[in-house]
Amino acid sequence: MNRSNIEWTEVTWNPTTGCTKISAGCKNCYAERWANMQYKRGIIQYRNNFELTLSPSRLTDPLGWKKPQLVFVNSMSDLFHERVPDSYISAVFKIMNQATIHTFQVLTKRIERIRLLAGQLNWTENIWLGVSVESSEFINRVEQLKQAPAKTKFISFEPLIAPIIYSNYEGIDWVLVGGESGGRARKVEKEWVISIQKNCKQYNVPFFFKQWGKREFNPDIYDPSTHKDHPFYAKGGCMIDNKVYRAYPNQN
Repeated sequence: MNRSNIEWTEVTWNPTTGCTKISAGCKNCYAERWANMQYKRGIIQYRNNFELTLSPSRLTDPLGWKKPQLVFVNSMSDLFHERVPDSYISAVFKIMNQATIHTFQVLTKRIERIRLLAGQLNWTENIWLGVSVESSEFINRVEQLKQAPAKTKFISFEPLIAPIIYSNYEGIDWVLVGGESGGRARKVEKEWVISIQKNCKQYNVPFFFKQWGKREFNPDIYDPSTHKDHPFYAKGGCMIDNKVYRAYPNQN
């Protein structure tokens, strides 16, 4: 397994790698940068760099993990990419259906494909489905998510690059928010974050704030989480008004 530095998961599982950019949030894709580094190192799974690549040899990996894990599925790709065959998606789901000790977090920007595959996939309770939304322009992904058959549904507002003009979180089980990181990161504004947080509170939706991105984006210049010895260290900090918000879905 690949231990993850992504704050809201524990391990990553990549039965596919590579992707193509479809919206503004993809502009400075971290996965593309990482894939390019692995390609240069000669790692076989990244032999095609960031071109979409199926990795059947990785399909059964979760079946060998004995300890229950939170698993981010395809941190380096999008399972519902148009070039991933229906049969391959079904194969991924069959592994998740078998590996019930794990919780699988599937995050996509291509939520419209779920409707087309609805009859082919078994959405066991250990499969969470999320959509990535970077601005109000793509809020329709949330509306489509609400119609999906997954029991646990979540939204990742990351990278948050514009205000979210949306307030109906009925049917949503978890919300993640994060600013963009990296050298070319676009700024996140505090009021955008607070607006989402308030809407989560109104609907009793667990709220997880990942990071401000760059340190200069953090409205609190004294945020202690920018220090490496802080238990929730993030390069740009992760506190809102001196508090850490790292809630998870209620699975009772």
